[in-house]
Amino acid sequence: MAKVESFTLDHTKVKAPYVRLITEETGQKGDVISNYDLRLVQPNTNAIPTAGLHTIEHLLAGLLRDRLDGVIDCSPFGCRTGFHLITWGKHSTTEVAKALKGSLEEIANDIEWKDVQGTDKYSCGNYRDHSLFSAKEWSKDILAKGISDDPFNRNVVD
Repeated sequence: MAKVESFTLDHTKVKAPYVRLITEETGQKGDVISNYDLRLVQPNTNAIPTAGLHTIEHLLAGLLRDRLDGVIDCSPFGCRTGFHLITWGKHSTTEVAKALKGSLEEIANDIEWKDVQGTDKYSCGNYRDHSLFSAKEWSKDILAKGISDDPFNRNVVD
């Protein structure tokens, strides 16, 4: 079985919340795809409940696209501590951290239920499992800690 980079990361050494570049892959035609670890809570210490994480996922899908070029996908980790962000091209971890911070600020302060895309049975596979309240509270908590552009040293972005 192929070794997966994310499973080689020592989860006891990282200091969440942070953004980490996992890998950059170059395709046969020279296109670059980047994979980032958007770690919102400290691994093995906390986990975002599924309803809040699900709502954050739906919101980040649009909000990150508003702030970063080339977003392909933003998907939650099964451990519920953060997300994979996949993009075309290269972005610095500082640029991604600032986009994440702006997105979480919008969730915490400006988003209303009508703004959450994909929350009915036609557009979501588990539409009953959402909580905007939880998404807002977790966003506030994450922002209060600050988002670092380095997983091992706290270098909080402005």
